[in-house]
Amino acid sequence: MPKSNLRYFFAGILSFAIWGFFSIPLRNLQAYPSEEILYYRIFTSVVFIWIAILLFRRKQLKADLTYFSSIDTRAKRNILFQLVGSTLLLTSNWYTYIYAVNNVSLQSAAFAYMVCPLITAFGGYLILKESLSRLKLISLGIALLSILLLATGSLIEVVWSVVIATLYAFYLIIQRKIQHLDKLNVLAVQIGIAVLLMLPLYLMKHEGMPQDIWFWGNISVIAIFFTLIPLFLSLYALIGIPSSTLGIIIYSNPIIAFAVAIFYFGEEVDVHKLFAYSLLLISVIIFNWGIIKDIFTFKRKP
Repeated sequence: MPKSNLRYFFAGILSFAIWGFFSIPLRNLQAYPSEEILYYRIFTSVVFIWIAILLFRRKQLKADLTYFSSIDTRAKRNILFQLVGSTLLLTSNWYTYIYAVNNVSLQSAAFAYMVCPLITAFGGYLILKESLSRLKLISLGIALLSILLLATGSLIEVVWSVVIATLYAFYLIIQRKIQHLDKLNVLAVQIGIAVLLMLPLYLMKHEGMPQDIWFWGNISVIAIFFTLIPLFLSLYALIGIPSSTLGIIIYSNPIIAFAVAIFYFGEEVDVHKLFAYSLLLISVIIFNWGIIKDIFTFKRKP
């Protein structure tokens, strides 16, 4: 990978590293229904992101509006279809993840982001025609072996994991196809569309807003630090690296989430799972070996 693209690689790593700690604020809200957490996560996020854009990024917003008005009707239709489609995938991913963490298990949520890189990498190869070297195919094979080892547990957990993973994998693939638009503006529009989709459901079941400061504190943390910042970093990363590479970087998420489950929440781990997670780590290193060599070569140069 060219040295100029290393910043995109680090942005991708950081985004999924942040998400690895997402279970902490979610578990703080375990007493609340999953859909209520989702509603307020989306509503709070749209407020924060549009305030940031209108205060600090009006130039980029104006440039995107100018570009959108200059393209033909077919191109506009394609962009709108991609925005709506990716929003549906992202919102569904959020709900299923929140539900899995608070109602299924932390391990099912972490397992989802083990399956996701395989789907993203092969989806990028089949749909976007992204190339996969023999070394990367070997790393995916090792990752698949790790997943099969972990899938010998609960079938329900595996099903939830595959659903969560598939939703996010295809979200990443669609994001890769959205070109010529500022990534933060794209994210703001997607969250705005999500608000329009969720608002009727929210109003139908609305029974009053939560009054607990603890709830709003955790929702604000989720909106800023576990929604807007990592999503923007992942979209930024897609500018300079293939979705297949970003997909394999997702493995940093379950490795961290696994550590959080053990050391923070005190979940038990057996040798079987420890071996499977070790295989995942090896897979990540092999898949990104070219990038890792670039990093160390860059550091050795005077």
